[in-house]
Amino acid sequence: MIASLRGILTHATPDELIVEVGGVGYQVRCMTSIEPYLPKVGDEVFLFIHTNVRDDAIDLYGFLDAKEKEMFLLLVTVSGIGPRLAMTILGGMGPADLAHAIGGGDIARLTRLQGVGKKTAERLCVELKDKVKFLPISDSVVLPYSLAEHTDQLSADVVSALVNLGYSPANARKALDQVVRGLGDDEYAALALGDLLRLALRSLA
Repeated sequence: MIASLRGILTHATPDELIVEVGGVGYQVRCMTSIEPYLPKVGDEVFLFIHTNVRDDAIDLYGFLDAKEKEMFLLLVTVSGIGPRLAMTILGGMGPADLAHAIGGGDIARLTRLQGVGKKTAERLCVELKDKVKFLPISDSVVLPYSLAEHTDQLSADVVSALVNLGYSPANARKALDQVVRGLGDDEYAALALGDLLRLALRSLA
């Protein structure tokens, strides 16, 4: 059973990666929201892996964050939720926010996720309410590789503010990444929280 992969990213599409390890290319299914946080093709990548064995195939599902994998494994225990829907759900809401929504029985918020109807949302709350209590609620900000040097409190505060305004963690981090890509280090260091938040909101508009 493959639990993780460290190798060279040789191919990337919005929902699929190929990671070469020891001359072997592993096809890995991923969330569409992972794309902004990947290294460039040709660089090294590390992924947490879930190996899904079926009668006709062996599928690998990849995650940059261990908490995403942990939530994925909970989601697929719910009747009617397979690996692909679980990936879609996680692509729209991070593990901590999802735990909050499930634990609080927030059906309205859950049904805004792609592929989740009222009955599925209700099953999520009934079957996982007690289980998500044991997940870490504070969601660490998983910054893209291009933001590796910007893992400071300012970045975390901007992402938190955007999430509080209703944006998904994935879209919030993507907007911040786009802003920082266009700034030099000196410009970034000179920005206050409000300034960076306004730029991120402009990127999301």
